[in-house]
Amino acid sequence: MIVAGVMSGTSADGIDVAIARILGRDLSLRFELLHHSQYPYPALVRRTILASMNSPQAAVADLARLNFLLGELYADAVAAAQKQSGIKHLDLVGCHGQTLYHQSKPANFLGKAIACTWQTGEGAVLAARLGVPVVSDFRPADMAAGGKGAPLVPFFDYLAFRHRTRGRIAQNIGGIANLTAIPANAKPGEVIAFDTGPGNMVIDALALHLFRKPFDKSGAFAAKGKIIEAALQKALRLKYFAEHPPKTAGREQFGREFVRAFIGWCGRAKPEDIIATATAITARSIGAALRGFVLNKKGRFRDYIVSGGGARNRTLMKMLAEETLPLRLRLQRMEEYGVTPEAKEALAFAVLAYQTSARRPSNLPSATGARKSAVLGKVSLP
Repeated sequence: MIVAGVMSGTSADGIDVAIARILGRDLSLRFELLHHSQYPYPALVRRTILASMNSPQAAVADLARLNFLLGELYADAVAAAQKQSGIKHLDLVGCHGQTLYHQSKPANFLGKAIACTWQTGEGAVLAARLGVPVVSDFRPADMAAGGKGAPLVPFFDYLAFRHRTRGRIAQNIGGIANLTAIPANAKPGEVIAFDTGPGNMVIDALALHLFRKPFDKSGAFAAKGKIIEAALQKALRLKYFAEHPPKTAGREQFGREFVRAFIGWCGRAKPEDIIATATAITARSIGAALRGFVLNKKGRFRDYIVSGGGARNRTLMKMLAEETLPLRLRLQRMEEYGVTPEAKEALAFAVLAYQTSARRPSNLPSATGARKSAVLGKVSLP
């Protein structure tokens, strides 16, 4: 089956499309990445998405329009990827959508304890435009089963990286950073996975605020700065970092409110120092998560495989190497396993969609905290 995966992450910088050939099912599933493309959001669309995320006030009409607009943009991206790759036929599309809000812990709402999530981007629009079935809205099924709705990529990580004799850790650094730790010869229930904290999200917000750039390309701004240790330590004392997995993070924890507070903690520091300190938050929180929640568990880990846009940030990767070297982890890039770093999550949702099309579960309860495995997503037919 030829499946396209569509991903737009919490950085809201654009759309990733991965096209793959997928065979088998469950733990015998095999996949081959055939093509990957990236398409940036138009500037006004990105500003609208960022303003809508975790917003205390937004017009219902605009949110409804955004849902259909993103459906059109996702369909355009898949069609463009097909044209660019020369792949004329698709059997299925898996579309994650754009997360606007994710509340993994139940809170009182009108007398009921409610946990909820919202990924926008209308699957019915993609199905109608592309003429193939579309699986979307993956996270609610896990939450309905008592899980946190994230992370969902560990199913893919387990398929891709499990090894009989080597313990491996797959680290993705997107807007949020998350890891999947797979002990040697592990069963799915032995996988440890969770969000470690901010990835590129805070760095990107500061690059835009301080330098009018959408991100810190190659970590160039951070490389010129010095870490403000007092601000770094204050950030690392946040409650989230001490919470035990399963746990998940987003803009609710590390969005505009956190960035505003963080700038205040930095005082009158140089912009480069502020960016360097934000980059250190990502690296040090990952290091602390590895030491506190992974390496103290049963099993020895050797390989540390990094993916996501953060893998392109040289300053971040240098800081991360300083964290992992004392832990005796071999730092590797996703390319060594035949997948470009930015393609991983889109490819993962192609795999999850394939499982859903066969009515097979694809969450890992050990990662999300769900009571049981669940078939993820809703299917829109053309």
